[in-house]
Amino acid sequence: MRRCGECGQWEPAGAPDCERCAGVVDEIVEAGWREFVTREFGTLAALDERAVAEMVIDEPDRHLWRVVDAAYDRLTCTECGSRLSRGPAGCTACDLANGFRYVAVEIDRPGVPPGNEHALRVNVSVVRRPSGISWREVVARRLLLPFLLDGHLPTIRQAQAARALLNQGGTAEELAEHLNLAWGDDHR
Repeated sequence: MRRCGECGQWEPAGAPDCERCAGVVDEIVEAGWREFVTREFGTLAALDERAVAEMVIDEPDRHLWRVVDAAYDRLTCTECGSRLSRGPAGCTACDLANGFRYVAVEIDRPGVPPGNEHALRVNVSVVRRPSGISWREVVARRLLLPFLLDGHLPTIRQAQAARALLNQGGTAEELAEHLNLAWGDDHR
């Protein structure tokens, strides 16, 4: 893990507020898109990405979650004008697309505990669309991202302890310290 030069958090825990960290989160999705396009079509040049994106979202259950999320990024919501699925909570089209993203395929990366990819997916989704999510949930999800990217997965007990800390009025700084202590100095 490394510190963000802009916000000082472990990358990408400063997202969505820190532009650099938000870019790191977006790159998680974009890397999946580039791999998919290269594998399926050979190159991005002269590719109609919008047409490919429409094909992907027509069958989200046949594609990896990163590909589906990236496909939605290439489409504009006709209701709110945001990237499809990333508009404000209450935008019917974005809410629907946001729900459909969860039928996409999840495959854990090599060397991570089972369930890490699901946790990563959910945390990325929340950080990329924090509208309608409680600030406590957004804080927990964004602060956990560096650990998930590093291949960790909290135990139920660790997750409950973090939730209890926030529910008892803990700050983002206190939660960050708690997470750092949970995995020790060897994960920095």
